[in-house]
Amino acid sequence: MTESIEKELREEIKNDHDYIVSLRRHFHMNPEIAKEEFQTALKIEEELDKIGLAHKRVGDTGVYAEIKGSTGGPSKTIVLRADIDALPIQETHECEYKSKIPGRMHACGHDAHTASLLGAARILNSHKDLFSGTIRLTFQAGEEIGYGARIFVDGGYLDGADRSFGMHAASNLARGKVAVVPGPNNASVDWFKITVKGAPAHVSTPQLGSDAAYIASQIVISTQALITRRTSPMDNVLVGIGKITAGDAYNIVAQKAELEGTIRAFTPEVREKTKQMLSDMAKQTAQLFGGDAQVEYKDFTSPLINDQTSTEEVQKTAIRLFGEENVIKNRQASLGGDDFAEYIIKVPGTYAYFGTGNPAKEGTTAAHHDSKFDIDEDALIQSVSLYTFYAIDFLNN
Repeated sequence: MTESIEKELREEIKNDHDYIVSLRRHFHMNPEIAKEEFQTALKIEEELDKIGLAHKRVGDTGVYAEIKGSTGGPSKTIVLRADIDALPIQETHECEYKSKIPGRMHACGHDAHTASLLGAARILNSHKDLFSGTIRLTFQAGEEIGYGARIFVDGGYLDGADRSFGMHAASNLARGKVAVVPGPNNASVDWFKITVKGAPAHVSTPQLGSDAAYIASQIVISTQALITRRTSPMDNVLVGIGKITAGDAYNIVAQKAELEGTIRAFTPEVREKTKQMLSDMAKQTAQLFGGDAQVEYKDFTSPLINDQTSTEEVQKTAIRLFGEENVIKNRQASLGGDDFAEYIIKVPGTYAYFGTGNPAKEGTTAAHHDSKFDIDEDALIQSVSLYTFYAIDFLNN
């Protein structure tokens, strides 16, 4: 790509800024949670129609489209991803584009991701003469519940691709900064439920029963020992229990208890080892005190581990666009999950974070999932630019 053409594309992206902002605000005002993104999908399809791109549904609410380059060069394929779902949160941030749906809010930036990918699609489709190969656009539902990525993967929409690329807003990064870090970036997410069965008795004769509440308490305490005494201090892993229910009455030995929690880890090996240790410990503890325990798991997402080569490619593009001083290569990994991990497992790729924080703009430095969350919308220029230029750079080089 010549300097003059790159300059032209940069100007087009800046000139499209109002369009991208209007899209982001539309999605922000009309948030839909995972598996309910029907109007969001319709709006995406409407914009793809305007751009001139054929599209299809993936699952009930995911959307897929393709852009084919026309230069006749190498026939490579890159998959670009934006997640589209919102959260069950009541927005408290007062702004002209505040959510119109009670108890629903884009509090994580997915509205910005969706608008950015649509903006990049508009630029890329109007410049098919600048690249060869294929760009696959995936507007993914259900990220917040670890659902939508596998629908695309299992449906074959990543088959045969050479690269995958996604981005996420980051309120703890200043607007204008981009973090692109190789290796583990996000943890795996597993939900678990431990069901403890005991035997009822009057509390005055506990020896005649088996106290499920006591067993559950011992499991909670022993869970922490799995990390501090059974796991290397060099392995980052977390086991958290957030919900406990037990018993029927104050004077009856509890015959049943349930614990719900999560395991977070940065490698598949540590993840599987921790799950096995938790299952073994829960069953053995229950047996020791005369009860029984069953452990159920749900795999929400794998650990997100950025491919080294892909990451270096994105870093190179980002440095050219934003300057080396604005590209972060060593950001601390997060124990939060993101199911873009499933894309990278299927197709080598990387996940970048673009800064949306600005202390001068209310809400933009609030934590993700905060009811006051907002973004500095000037950051949309960076996100659209990185989608656009990395796709072209990869397909041409």
